[in-house]
Parts: sequence; structure tokens; C-alpha cells
Amino acid sequence: MTTPLPSDAPGSLTRLSTLGRIASRACLRLVAPLVLILLALAPIDAALAVSLKDLPSSPPASALLDSADVFSRASRGEIEKQLEAFRAERVDARLITVPRLDYGLTLEQLGQELVKRWTAPEPATAGVTTQDPLLLVLVDAQTKAAAVVASEPLERQLPPELLRSTARTTMALPLREGNRYRQASLDGLTRLATVLRGGEDPGEPEVASEAVITTNIPSHEETESSNGFTWIVVLLVVGSVVPMLTWWVFSR
Repeated sequence: MTTPLPSDAPGSLTRLSTLGRIASRACLRLVAPLVLILLALAPIDAALAVSLKDLPSSPPASALLDSADVFSRASRGEIEKQLEAFRAERVDARLITVPRLDYGLTLEQLGQELVKRWTAPEPATAGVTTQDPLLLVLVDAQTKAAAVVASEPLERQLPPELLRSTARTTMALPLREGNRYRQASLDGLTRLATVLRGGEDPGEPEVASEAVITTNIPSHEETESSNGFTWIVVLLVVGSVVPMLTWWVFSR
């Protein structure tokens, strides 16, 4: 048996240590970019998610709170003007957009919590509120969904069925068909304002039905029920037999 020289052991350990450092550096080069990407994306998602604590504790000065930044400057002015028109009916109408909701939170829940927060009684007159009743229109830019929530004094004029219909049909259709935030907001506010002023509810928007195109091509059912195949067989038989008979007659 050959015994290794003592001088070989330090050299082997040095080579192993060098290989270990090289492998560690290679792993760091591969893992570091992934870690940086994950760290960069995590704060962005957290910043986009909106919960009740991210919204003002009292009604803001502007009736339009466009947190999702989906409206142009011209659209903002037009919508704010329409929201301000609700003051004539003694209604504090507001429109709120969010980029995305916090996990487990719905638009309707957010609206109800905002109504409670923004209609809290004043300390000087506990239990009494002097402000106009709230009407909140909310839009989620991620899911293209809408919700309409109103405080209790408005329930007789704006029943829950009307609020749900306005959000799920009047506003939802333009949102899902081309991200038309301006059109959805104006249509929803116009419908609610019409009812508040005592007018007849315009109702849900009509969904355009596809026109039926007439064609001469028979359907599958018509083809099955027809006797066209029988006529084809008869014509093939006649076309084969008649020439043969003609040849037989004239060849005699």
C-alpha cells in the first residue's frame, strides 16, 4: 500500500477550496438577478393594491378620486361637472377608481365602509349629520368592474336593485368592451341622476344582437331531410345505362 505524502494534502485542500469559491460565485451570478427581480416586483404589487386605509379619512375636496389614473384631463372635467350637478338634488355624489383591490376585498364592501367613514356624526352634535347623503360610484381598473353604493337616506329614491343594475349592466358593458371608462361613468351617472330628478329609469342598455345573414347554402338538417342523394344516384344510373343501350342498338 502506498501512503500519500504529507505535502499532497494541503495542495488538494487548496484546489477544493478554489473550486468551491468558483462554484459559489457562479451560483450567486445566477440567483442574484432573480432575487433582485422578486424584490423589485413585490413592492409594486403591494403599492397597487388598495384597501380602506389607503383612502382619505374624510371626503376629499374633489368629487372625483382617480387613483387608477384612467381618465384624461378633459374626461375628469366632464365627470366632475356631472358629479357636481347632483348637489341640486342635495346628494353628495363621488366617483372613485382603484388600480386593484386588496386581497379578499370587494368594491361593494369598500364603498360601504367609505359611506360609514365619510358620514360619521360630528363631535359637537353626536348622532346627527348635516351633510348631504352620499352616493359613491366605484370602478376597479384591474377587473373592469363597477359598484354603486348609497347611504340610507337615498334608499327610497335609489333602491338597491337600481344600484346593482347600474353597476353590472350600464357601466360594466362599456368597461369590458374597450375599457371605455369615461363612457361607463357618464352613462351610470346619467341614469342615476334621471331617477333622482323624478324621471323614468332609462333601464339597462340594449345589447346589439347579431343580424341573421340569409344564405342559399342548405343547413345540415335540410341536407339530411332532402332526397338529393337519391336523385344523384338515379342520374348516375341513367347516365351510365342510356349510352350503353344506345351503343348496343346502333351496333347491331
